[in-house]
Amino acid sequence: MRTDLFDFELPPERIALRPASPRESARLLVVPHDGALRDATIADLPDWLKAGDQIVVNDTKVIAAQLKGRRIGRETEPKIEATLIKRLDGSRWQALVKPAKKLSPGDTIRFGNEGRVCLLGHLDATVEAKGQEGEVTLSFSFHGPALDQAISDVGSPPLPPYIASKRTPDDQDAADYQTMFATNEGAVAAPTAGLHFTPALEASLRGRGIDLHRLTLHVGAGTFLPVKVEETSEHKMHAEWGCISAETAAALNAARAKGGRIIAIGTTSLRLLESAAAEDGTIQPFSEETSIFITPGYRFRAVDVLLTNFHLPRSTLFMLVSAFSGLETMKNAYAHAIASGYRFYSYGDACLLFRAVP
Repeated sequence: MRTDLFDFELPPERIALRPASPRESARLLVVPHDGALRDATIADLPDWLKAGDQIVVNDTKVIAAQLKGRRIGRETEPKIEATLIKRLDGSRWQALVKPAKKLSPGDTIRFGNEGRVCLLGHLDATVEAKGQEGEVTLSFSFHGPALDQAISDVGSPPLPPYIASKRTPDDQDAADYQTMFATNEGAVAAPTAGLHFTPALEASLRGRGIDLHRLTLHVGAGTFLPVKVEETSEHKMHAEWGCISAETAAALNAARAKGGRIIAIGTTSLRLLESAAAEDGTIQPFSEETSIFITPGYRFRAVDVLLTNFHLPRSTLFMLVSAFSGLETMKNAYAHAIASGYRFYSYGDACLLFRAVP
């Protein structure tokens, strides 16, 4: 399909720079099978579900993947910014850096500054390799848990560029850009639909006979990027590591056999569930990378309902929701959301999508 089919105009003032408070006060646009839109709030979510439904959330935890430092060991010491995007082993990460032109293989980058907790106040990394799109392989001076602690000490959570370009990230973001389910460290972007949940909302759902399950998909930096090719078939999807336990798979399969629906909280949960689903919709235990790319024409096997935020034009995520509910339905829904003042992207409002009937 042509990428421009998934384009739309979004006024800059619709981009949320802070989350709603309390979280469940965010607005919720309900998009049923028939496309008849309903305005609600996140607190109303239990009213749109039924006993026996199974909610699936992503428990990945965002790491302090944004690092600032300088190149050392040469005549000049230019400032370098790096965003960690994929762990390669105990001491090496793939990262996006800028300005990439200032680095060559063999260079050393010193991240952090004196006075921070990390041992001597800094963290060194050697540039092992350099790619074509600003990505480099960094080999750090620490390994394993010691490296994790050092990154936590000198780094900061990487806010999406459409927020970070409009205001300076601060300490509040460290709490705001993390879901209540965050347990397993490894994401460089938050599974943002989960940001709307609070203990009170979870209790309300469980009180209605709706169970909640966890999986892990470590969200990568490529998740929110617009597609730059003209045809979707030419786009190369990034790979992300995910895990669904045997216990979770069995519980979801048992509930579905009794007529319960699977409700994915966020596109990350949906992508992992669909990656783990057999042809008949049975969910298998899963522990590997997935690069599933969902566009209109995809046959959904596992997920019945999707709670998700509003996404970037021409992004793989807008393509996914268009596959789930229909392109025209989603264009109408987004037009309504823009006209009605809904807040977009990571800190914004959400929509509840019921899978289109083939």
